[in-house]
Amino acid sequence: MATFELQRTAPLPLDEAWRRLTTWPRHGEVVPLTRITVTTPPPTGAGTAIVARTGLGPLAFDDPMEVTVWQPPAEDSPGLCRLEKRGRAVRGWAEIEVRQGPGGRARVIWREEIRVRFLPAPADALLARAGHHVFGRAVNRLLRWA
Repeated sequence: MATFELQRTAPLPLDEAWRRLTTWPRHGEVVPLTRITVTTPPPTGAGTAIVARTGLGPLAFDDPMEVTVWQPPAEDSPGLCRLEKRGRAVRGWAEIEVRQGPGGRARVIWREEIRVRFLPAPADALLARAGHHVFGRAVNRLLRWA
């Protein structure tokens, strides 16, 4: 199992940072070779089902996930979203936390634990580094998106 955490700050109100990070189809625009489909009706909440299809042609796979925690930020409390990965190839979870940071900026903490079927344990460190890089870039782009 590979785990990683990344943190970012952005000059945004909490609710705007939350909106940018949880508009699921936008993830497909910022994560390479990925298309996102929300398979349940809006609004997003606990029970929302999402499928990330990653790859090209016959080398693509689905990464189905479900929102299991949905707590948008409120005046004095951070926002927290937890996604459980429920696929045959990819298992694990991801958490997106949005809290008040220094100088009124939004502070984002993205945590992820990922297991890829048939990937040997010695590859976990490489998978964690790759995840940190790919999702770090994605979070940066999502936070810059207006």
